[in-house]
Amino acid sequence: MINNGRQIEESFWKGRRVFVTGATGFVGAWLIKELLLNEAYTVALVRDTDPQSEFYRSGDFRRVFVVNGQLEDFGSLERAINEHEIDTVFHLAAQPLICVAHRFPLRTFESNIRGSYNLLEACRVHSGLVKRVVVASSDKAYGTQPVLPYTEDIPLQGRYPYDVSKSCTDLLAHSYYYSYGLPIGIARCGNIYGGADLNWSRIVPGTIRSLLRNERPLIRSDGQYVRDYIYIKDVTRAYMYLAESLSDSTVQGQAFNFSLEQPLTVLKLVNTIQGLMGCTDLEPDVQNTARGEIYSQYLSAEKTRRTLRWRCQYTLEQGLLETIEWYRKFMER
Repeated sequence: MINNGRQIEESFWKGRRVFVTGATGFVGAWLIKELLLNEAYTVALVRDTDPQSEFYRSGDFRRVFVVNGQLEDFGSLERAINEHEIDTVFHLAAQPLICVAHRFPLRTFESNIRGSYNLLEACRVHSGLVKRVVVASSDKAYGTQPVLPYTEDIPLQGRYPYDVSKSCTDLLAHSYYYSYGLPIGIARCGNIYGGADLNWSRIVPGTIRSLLRNERPLIRSDGQYVRDYIYIKDVTRAYMYLAESLSDSTVQGQAFNFSLEQPLTVLKLVNTIQGLMGCTDLEPDVQNTARGEIYSQYLSAEKTRRTLRWRCQYTLEQGLLETIEWYRKFMER
């Protein structure tokens, strides 16, 4: 691993009362693991019981306080924060799939936009309890831009349904900081990958599963879309480190890009996975059917390095090797 990044402080999290939305999601499940490892008092919002989620498969749900509810229900959010006297909030819950948002945007807008202002309002109501809020955003919030890489001062201008929902989430977070002083930090990441992501339409898990089955990997685009990729363990630690940093008032209200800063085409990523798995003889099936997606997007993390002194700890190859091994074991089971 790369060893020049800042580390989270275990003593900061021990006994800290933390609320996580989206606990059954890919990123939420990994964040829960890290919080439990650091002995945080963890409360998880759960909408659906998904037995395939790492949150349940690992048994971690038995070690946290589960609040059954959804983002669209303000009462569930307010109750969770108030009754558990929450100090720190991680807002990860969202409808995360671009293709789902494109087919039927209403549900995505309800979850990602209405859900976000419900949560932020619950935090405002209980601002005497809540000392820090990390909002998990995305590079999609920037929309299509004429200049790359994205920097945090670029205006947010999502156009497609999913991108618009992320732009709105960011703007809502800024509004609650500037209007009410809510101590918010916004984390914008590129494409997050890692074990336990069972959305097979995503390029990393889908490619690995195809190769493990000795099948040609599918590429929905023309293969030349350019993306950032960041390993899940870097992401969860980045979220936690950003939360720690919100004790500094100069950090509050700001957005930060978290990125390995090594953009590559989808086809290059697939070829890299093939090389790591020794499956270079299986030619990718390039379908060129993707719709409602930005062609090229990647992030500059210069502000994050300078202000937070944070860097990714995993190279692309290191992260992919761990990810491949996770899916290998999962498929064997």
